[in-house]
Amino acid sequence: MQPSGRGYDHGITTFSPDGRLFQVEYARESVKRGTTTVGLKYKSGVLLIVDKRIASRLIIPESIDKVYKIDEHIGFATSGLVADARQLVARARSECQINRITYRDKVPVDILTKKICDFKQSFTQYGGVRPFGTALLIAGVDENGIHLYETDPSGAYQSYHAGAVGRGRNTVVDFFENKWKKNMTLNAAVKLGLEALRDSLDGEDLNTNAVEIAVLDNSGYRLLDRDETISHIEKLPNIE
Repeated sequence: MQPSGRGYDHGITTFSPDGRLFQVEYARESVKRGTTTVGLKYKSGVLLIVDKRIASRLIIPESIDKVYKIDEHIGFATSGLVADARQLVARARSECQINRITYRDKVPVDILTKKICDFKQSFTQYGGVRPFGTALLIAGVDENGIHLYETDPSGAYQSYHAGAVGRGRNTVVDFFENKWKKNMTLNAAVKLGLEALRDSLDGEDLNTNAVEIAVLDNSGYRLLDRDETISHIEKLPNIE
């Protein structure tokens, strides 16, 4: 008789007979239902672009956070459960401060990524806990170069030139596969990132109140103000 998978997803993180971790797969589904988040490198830095998808005109857009400054040189963008993301953001900020106190230097982007993903992985390994239902794009610039990492609820991570998480990930990645180039200017990268995000919305226009753009370069982390963001969106070519 074929073994049943029933019970392997009821509040425990245990391998099913066919080698699956159902809790991790459910966490990934939570990410797939989240808003699309985009990241891409350009000549001197890296961008994070998020769509907050305001569900009601009564919501104040500034009350929703999807992109975070972690340290002077690192930013996170999230998709999935916002409350879970806040816990990872808080831990990442603590790790940055611990590194400064211990070594009197800022933490390398790859080291922070590994620490956060090790923490996420631990929640797939023990009973009584569940995986974080959020994926992160981790962007930063340090003495080792320009970095963009994509992480998932299992604790896995990979480095990308351009990538995305959330419901429109596959569409955005296909778009970047065809159009991303090395050594783009900042304005060209913003335009490409916004076009990729819009392409994932199935023909809808971008909501100027719901899009946020963070820039990381040698000067540090900078969140574009609303007027700058609107200006970039208005310059996009019309949807054909």
